[in-house]
Amino acid sequence: MVRRLRFTGTGSEVGGCPSLHEDLDSGEVIVHGPPLTDAEDVAQLQHLSEGEVAVVVPRELLVDWAPKVRTRQVRSVGLDEFGALFSEFEHTAWRLETRRRYASDEAGSRWERFVATGSVVEDSPEGSPVSAFRNTMRAQTGQGKRVERVRLVDDPPTTGQRYLLEGAKGNIASGEDIRNMWRADADRLRLPAEDFWLFDSRLIALLRFDDDDQLTHVDLITEPAEVVRCSMIRDAAWHHAVPNRTFVAQM
Repeated sequence: MVRRLRFTGTGSEVGGCPSLHEDLDSGEVIVHGPPLTDAEDVAQLQHLSEGEVAVVVPRELLVDWAPKVRTRQVRSVGLDEFGALFSEFEHTAWRLETRRRYASDEAGSRWERFVATGSVVEDSPEGSPVSAFRNTMRAQTGQGKRVERVRLVDDPPTTGQRYLLEGAKGNIASGEDIRNMWRADADRLRLPAEDFWLFDSRLIALLRFDDDDQLTHVDLITEPAEVVRCSMIRDAAWHHAVPNRTFVAQM
């Protein structure tokens, strides 16, 4: 069976080797880099079997990028505890949104009117989830905090993606900075198909969905190497994403 490998980091500033990858299923770490070739050096190695190659890596590569525990330590939380994070972050909240459909969007008359007319009517009543989230965003961004989001969009966009593109204006008005990127460009940049929020560049909230595209729970991760990986994803996505108004106008 072909391994499912995820790049975790490199010790090279130019993206070469040595580098580390993680097997998503077994947790094994794969290292590639320059081989140890000096015969006198190789002669000092113990338990080097025929066919094995010794690889030279800087200590910093393992310290910075190797998983710190055999099984990643995560804390799964329900949606209420997850929602509280938006009132608790101190500086920044950043979202990568990659799915083609979110079942929660399709509940209610707002979705039905969009399917019928192609337009989103902003009439979310006070106390509704949409209204509550936007009120929180106004309060947070009013204190100078940043809330940013990058959405991946298929070509052509799915119905769910068109709904989000149309409805983004209300979130932007509440203080969010929303940008978009074609999925083909994200694939070219090797951005992962993961949905997560990154709070204050220290806490990852990885969103978990069932087979019916319903958000079921959230995994909270603070492992330093994983936080750095998601921060690098954020930097690449934000660099190449297009502001929502410009993106929609170009479609």
